[in-house]
Amino acid sequence: MEDIKKVILDFAEGSKKTKFYFNDITKAVHKVLPDKKAREIKKAATALINEEKLIYFSTGSSTMYGLKGRGQTEDY
Repeated sequence: MEDIKKVILDFAEGSKKTKFYFNDITKAVHKVLPDKKAREIKKAATALINEEKLIYFSTGSSTMYGLKGRGQTEDY
């Protein structure tokens, strides 16, 4: 799972966007680790949330992910 977490963090730090959907994360991971399943990627993303490296961002209709401390992902 550490390899998936590293790819997710690299994607989040290198992305021009500050928020992204789970599908964006999945595509990024599959470019580097094509054999990983969505369930494994979801577990890694959840682990990063629990470690407070990523945070959830609700748009009202869907949930996005954001890199903690980057962009307007924190409460005002």
